[in-house]
Amino acid sequence: MGGSRRWGRSTSTREALLRAAREVFLARGYGEATVADIVQASGISVGSLYHHFGGKPGLFLALWEQFMRGQEERTSRAARAVGGTGERFLAGARAYLEGSWEDRDLARLFLESDGPAEFDAVRRQRGWDWIGGNKRLLGLDDTRRSHVLVVLLTTMMREAGREVAVCESEREATETIDEAIRLVRRVLPASAD
Repeated sequence: MGGSRRWGRSTSTREALLRAAREVFLARGYGEATVADIVQASGISVGSLYHHFGGKPGLFLALWEQFMRGQEERTSRAARAVGGTGERFLAGARAYLEGSWEDRDLARLFLESDGPAEFDAVRRQRGWDWIGGNKRLLGLDDTRRSHVLVVLLTTMMREAGREVAVCESEREATETIDEAIRLVRRVLPASAD
């Protein structure tokens, strides 16, 4: 029983630190935020912050991972709900863009903000993972042509997500999403139907 109570406290400590980090990073940006700001906002000790996340960079990366897991779950759920390779890709793409609007504050932070030194490498690796997943989803072969296509489609989605995140209104976001999906549909290969 003591172990589960400790685990519960550990989870609530992590969640409190992530909530505070989100608040502070959104208000000040990564570069201007300090560990002291996060500790003050969370009410959790500096020692606990370092124990759970190893410092400010670890908090930023954990927040990013949380955001990306949400995007992956959202897109996978949408893609599984429809039939046809191309339609699955489009459903996942729409869900990704809708997530970029719903979590636009974080999307902007991660797409436009500075971050810890290792953030670029982690983000680049996740991008390659998305490219591989999109290639499998579309059932593409290992040709250069297929590789270029999936890289371009994935890049289009990332940039469309950035555009959606900076929209001024839900109406503007919806129009941007609809136009992005229309353009992606035109690029999809006929074999993806």
